[in-house]
This record gives sequence, C-alpha cells and structure tokens, in this order.
Amino acid sequence: MTTFNDREAAFENQFVHDEELKFKALARRNKLLGLWAAEKMGMDSLSAVDYAKSVVKADFEEPGDEDVIRKVLGDFERQQVKIGRDELVLQLEKLFDEAKRQVMIDKD
Repeated sequence: MTTFNDREAAFENQFVHDEELKFKALARRNKLLGLWAAEKMGMDSLSAVDYAKSVVKADFEEPGDEDVIRKVLGDFERQQVKIGRDELVLQLEKLFDEAKRQVMIDKD
C-alpha cells in the first residue's frame, strides 16, 4: 500500500507543479502580449510596462482568455489600431510558447 500512496503523492505533486508552471506561463504570456500591444499603440517604454501590467490584471476577471482579448481589442479600437481578433489570438498562441520557454529557463 505504501508504494501506491507514494505514487499517488508523486502524481499529486506533479499536478500541482504543472499547474503552477502553467499559471506562471499564462501571466508571462499576458505581460508579453501587453508589451506587444503597447508597441502597436505607439507607447513609450514606461507606459508599455504599465500597460502590460494592466493586461496581466485583466486576466483575473474571468476564466479563459476572453477578458484579455476583450481588453486589448477595446484598447486597439480606442487607439485606432487595425489589428483584429484573429491576429490577436495568433499572437497569444505564439507568445504562450515563448512564455513557457522563459518560465522554464527562470525556474529554480
């Protein structure tokens, strides 16, 4: 029974670890998206950092990516940036891959 319990504990620990990495990667992706969007809107570097933080915070409104997509698309519309939903979603996917890579490098 001990072997079973050990394996069960190992799987639970791995699940927690994987979920933590996913959370960090999503937050990093949103930050990278915010920096990308800020550049598209012509923001200076200080404003871009603040904007990126606001994109990260927007992700806590509801589960999934819709809150982030809605925020950035709304900001693009207000700033008259001609980038649509499809391009934004594609950028989210690209940046998630980069964010996972960065999180894996940064982990200790």
